[in-house]
Amino acid sequence: MTEPNEMRLLPWTGPEGKPCYLSTDDQGGYISRLADNVEAVQLGTAAELLEMASESLADEDAKPIELRRLGHALTGALKDVLRVAASRGHLLAAGESHQV
Repeated sequence: MTEPNEMRLLPWTGPEGKPCYLSTDDQGGYISRLADNVEAVQLGTAAELLEMASESLADEDAKPIELRRLGHALTGALKDVLRVAASRGHLLAAGESHQV
């Protein structure tokens, strides 16, 4: 639950790549649930890409173009995971400040 002046960092960006935030105290609301689902997909994609990267790096016959594409995909996934971590870290910190 967020305080009135606290906002949740959403797992997507708005126009011009700017961060999007949600201001609500309803964790079960539509946008909150949508954000939770998007975060789950992003984390799952990152895990799949990590597995692919491990396999590709172990393959001595991997083509440079394939490795480059994988690198681009990993970069995007890492950005998503960092945004999820920042959002969840903020939510955890906000929850801890209420447990005094």
